[in-house]
Amino acid sequence: MPDIEVAGHEVRVTNPDKVVFPQSGHTKLDLIRYYQAVGEAALRAVHGRPMMLKRFVHGVEQEAFFQKRAPARRPPWIEVAELRYRSGLSAEEVVCTDLAQLVWVVNLGCVDLNPHPVRSDDLAHPDELRIDLDPLPGVPWSDVLATAQVAREVLADHGLVAWPKTSGSRGFHVYARIERRWPFPAVRKAAEAVAREVERRAPGLATSRWWKEERHGVFVDFNQNAYDRTVASAYSVRAVPDARVSTPLAWDEVPGCHPEAFTLDTVPKRLAELGDPWADLDLHAGSLDGLLELAERLGPAPKPPKGTGRRRQTKPVIEIAKAEHRHEAMAGFERWKARHPGAAALLRPADVLVDAMRGRSSVWYRIRVNLEHVPEAERPPQEPLEVDYDPWH
Repeated sequence: MPDIEVAGHEVRVTNPDKVVFPQSGHTKLDLIRYYQAVGEAALRAVHGRPMMLKRFVHGVEQEAFFQKRAPARRPPWIEVAELRYRSGLSAEEVVCTDLAQLVWVVNLGCVDLNPHPVRSDDLAHPDELRIDLDPLPGVPWSDVLATAQVAREVLADHGLVAWPKTSGSRGFHVYARIERRWPFPAVRKAAEAVAREVERRAPGLATSRWWKEERHGVFVDFNQNAYDRTVASAYSVRAVPDARVSTPLAWDEVPGCHPEAFTLDTVPKRLAELGDPWADLDLHAGSLDGLLELAERLGPAPKPPKGTGRRRQTKPVIEIAKAEHRHEAMAGFERWKARHPGAAALLRPADVLVDAMRGRSSVWYRIRVNLEHVPEAERPPQEPLEVDYDPWH
């Protein structure tokens, strides 16, 4: 395909007919046309922010690989910002300030956009507080929405305006724009205070517990505010079979909303008809003082007991598999269930702990099982792993 002109630049689209979403048949060109259609709103969500490149070069049914560093071979009009990490390494990451740069990123195989919560002119002070609501397996969607409302109330009670959006996956996001006065540790501390207060107000609904086997209901994930974390931005298409979009909402839309209604096909029309509910977000930067005072009142977060060395388990958890690909890990879990049918029959959905773990440049998968609902005498012991992948080899 010849170059296309976007924002005054010629952007080459390679393999435009490559199918990115096999279930729906959407191609790379369909994805690019989507981002052009929602361009102003999508760009507003990432403007001036360094972003990690999450590249699905073979479509969404195969694992993505993560690329922090901007490709060395890039057009001269691609902007970058240098982020430094505790390891001593640094990376020049792509920064989008116009639609041509955004389309160039999508052409690399990026389905969703994953910006940091900082702007390139001040990499030390975030301007976003991000709350990621992550339901455990078996938790109804209505509980996720109810938790979002509690998070909204907590933020409002401490001087911040909350902005809701679907995650485009299983969960829900609540953002707050903040003044650029606090470093990452303080922002994370404020977000943890939100999570703990949501749990205090709705103990049967939500949890702030860090260890997955100790959670229930909806996990209020505050760690997305750590220095090296990124979150799929507003109007990002997600790598799920029906091409759902992480879609900003007005709060009166949240009750009864259905995430499957917001897709690559439907969101451009919605945006054209209703406008962007987050258009004024930058006008509402608030202070973290209230949440940091809350954190002091709450005191230190409870820590799990430790033995010598590693954390001592408080639940009877065993490890089943570590695999490069999710289907390999799940196949190992199926073999384990076939070998232990009695124990497997007693497991509840939340007892199966599937973790997507970040490796050097890609995600790998770990499966563990919490046996607390299996009588102690019937619990299978820890056995050699069904799949034992070493992501650091």
